[in-house]
Amino acid sequence: MSEEAKSRGNAAFSAGDYAAAVEHFTDAIALSPTNHVLYSNRSAAHASLHHYADALEDAKKTVELKPDWSKGYSRLGAAHLGLHQIQEAISAYKKGLEIDPNNEGLKSGLEDAQAAAPRSRDAPPLSPFGNAFSGPEMWAKLTADPETRMYLQQPDFVKMMQEVQKNPNNLNLYLKDQRVMRAFGVLLNVKFGGPNSGDDMEIPEETSTPQSSASERKEDKMEEKVVEPEPMKVTEEAKGRKPQAVKEKELGNAAYKKKEFEKAIEHYTKAMELDDEDISYLTNRAAVYLETGKYDECIKDCDKAVERGRELRSDFKMVARALTRKGTAFVKMAKCSRDYEPAIEAFQKALTEHRNPDTLKRLNEAEKAKKDLEQQEYFDPSLAEEEREKGNEYFKQQKYPEAVKHYSESLRRNPKDPKAYSNRAACYTKLGALPEGLKDAEMCIELDPTFSKGYTRKGAVQFFMKEYDKALETYQEGLKHDPQNQELLDGVRRCVGQLNKASRGDLSPEELKERQAKGMQDPEIQNILSDPVMRQVLVDFQENPKAAQEHTKNPSVMSKIQKLVQAGIVQMK
Repeated sequence: MSEEAKSRGNAAFSAGDYAAAVEHFTDAIALSPTNHVLYSNRSAAHASLHHYADALEDAKKTVELKPDWSKGYSRLGAAHLGLHQIQEAISAYKKGLEIDPNNEGLKSGLEDAQAAAPRSRDAPPLSPFGNAFSGPEMWAKLTADPETRMYLQQPDFVKMMQEVQKNPNNLNLYLKDQRVMRAFGVLLNVKFGGPNSGDDMEIPEETSTPQSSASERKEDKMEEKVVEPEPMKVTEEAKGRKPQAVKEKELGNAAYKKKEFEKAIEHYTKAMELDDEDISYLTNRAAVYLETGKYDECIKDCDKAVERGRELRSDFKMVARALTRKGTAFVKMAKCSRDYEPAIEAFQKALTEHRNPDTLKRLNEAEKAKKDLEQQEYFDPSLAEEEREKGNEYFKQQKYPEAVKHYSESLRRNPKDPKAYSNRAACYTKLGALPEGLKDAEMCIELDPTFSKGYTRKGAVQFFMKEYDKALETYQEGLKHDPQNQELLDGVRRCVGQLNKASRGDLSPEELKERQAKGMQDPEIQNILSDPVMRQVLVDFQENPKAAQEHTKNPSVMSKIQKLVQAGIVQMK
């Protein structure tokens, strides 16, 4: 399925429909999230739309997944260049050239970046504070400061800082936000005081480690504060309620394990009444509601936990847990409502808080369930037939990109139609998208092994790829199902003619070199050449005519010799 979406993306990109290409590559990534080529292709589509920030994100993911692939650095350099991050672009192109020194695309990109460097240095700053927000140094400084490091776990703060980085004049829009002012002070090495500048962020006990808490407390003590906050007045009664709340929570946990859900709810509710500064009581009660099928109550508790967690600046992992639980409740409800979008939205928000593998797995499952449901609802053979006919009309007019769109729509309406795969394979062949054409032809044969068009499409693609021996096998396989098919017979004749050119020595030097290079990539040819017996046979053919005469009586040996001749590796006299 991911390959199909990738093929649609490639076709849309070739047709200049970059927005559609982004959508198709996104679909492919959802099905195959570790495929570096998909991120590379989407990065190129984003760059073509001048969405360089998105292109940069995909390029970084490409390099992360495949650090030894030179094209990833080409995408990275192009994205940086589009964002006018000249030095980063130069660095990316140079790293790519370390992997592939002869890559012309990387060389050209590096030249463009180096040519832009003087212009970039001569450009006047956009604002008096422009340098404070430029480049990765901004994020490094914010990460180094104990207080702003916590802010980086809050998506709204990160978004504001990204807006300021894009245009420092946007700082005026966020001056009332104390977090932005604190960050501004860190970047300029100036201390700003505020009403909440010294508030500590309470981290629930169950999601923090003693080591991390101790280190954070140590950093808080070391941090110099210009304005001391007024200490919170905590009554003795409030202090005494916290241990009681923890005890109620433990009783709730014990009841939950015994599946005494009503008792568990009572204990968690009592814990919340005793201490409203620990959102784990809410998330635990939400888990009970989820277990008992009370999904609306579960979602309400999760929303309260998120809202309260933001007020308390609770650990982002706890907020993510509440959002994940909310998403799980929506998934359960989707079995009746058939609406997975709320669940997907909840999981995505959870991942912005904390990238948890379990949440990511649940997101992928929800997206797959949504896609499967859409395909079921979209299935309509009669409309699929109409789209295929529209594709045929565009094919006759030689408007192949438009034909691909209609054939693809036909397959979305009916993904089991071999004719649509056959016709789209023909379009891809005309567009020069041979790998995509080959996949469609193979899918056509898989759906209907007796459909002769599938074999003619596959054979034609292999012939254009100059894999004449494979094309011959495909045509011969098709003739088993349709012995009188003229297209298959013509295909066999063409392949035999090409293969015999090597036997007769009629290949030009260029053709011979190209065929030898392709042959050396064939695993079968590699096995023949690595066989000690066959190496001796080849020596005998060159130096020992009598032994060579004996070898010609062995059908297996001669079959292998014929393979080498067809590949241009051996020339018979």
